[in-house]
Amino acid sequence: MSEILLEIDGREVKATAGMTILEAAKSVGILIPTLCYHEKLEPFGGCRLCTVEVEVRGRTRLVASCVYPVEEGLVVRTRTEKVARIRKTILELLLAHAPDSFVLEKLAKEYGADRDRYEKEASFCIHCGLCVRYCAEVKQKHAVGFVDRGSRKEICFIPEIAAKECWDCKECFPLCPTEALQAAFVLVQALAPESSS
Repeated sequence: MSEILLEIDGREVKATAGMTILEAAKSVGILIPTLCYHEKLEPFGGCRLCTVEVEVRGRTRLVASCVYPVEEGLVVRTRTEKVARIRKTILELLLAHAPDSFVLEKLAKEYGADRDRYEKEASFCIHCGLCVRYCAEVKQKHAVGFVDRGSRKEICFIPEIAAKECWDCKECFPLCPTEALQAAFVLVQALAPESSS
């Protein structure tokens, strides 16, 4: 594979074709926060917490580092004032949905996010899609899915599949940044008719 040279936070970084900015940064120990990224899954770009500033031929723009491919001569800045403001706002919005998430609380402290900035709409799910994608891409069981879209989108266990597959698996539980997935499954299990267990 061909070698690509780019600059991340003032450091020259060697990457290979097909890598994303996030992967290139991780390879040299530059940490970019993420919520929807997992090394076993296809990049999703859902949470946007990994937003960075890139400069290509003198033009600057904001991109999601988990889906943006490296390119020769790319200049990346992961910790600008604008990037920090965007991450802070994203965290404040997510905290309205999952106010008790330890992962979000930790990031909120780092970025000075106000957990009470937005009115609480506690769904406890931030739609990172880790559970859905892990179940589909890694386990190939499709026991968890997205239901509806837009502001009404939710994560849902598919009862017929979940009753057979999830109780012995539960590999998606530790992936959930809000830790709500396990509670949702226990509730679904408790409400399921006895015949489906």
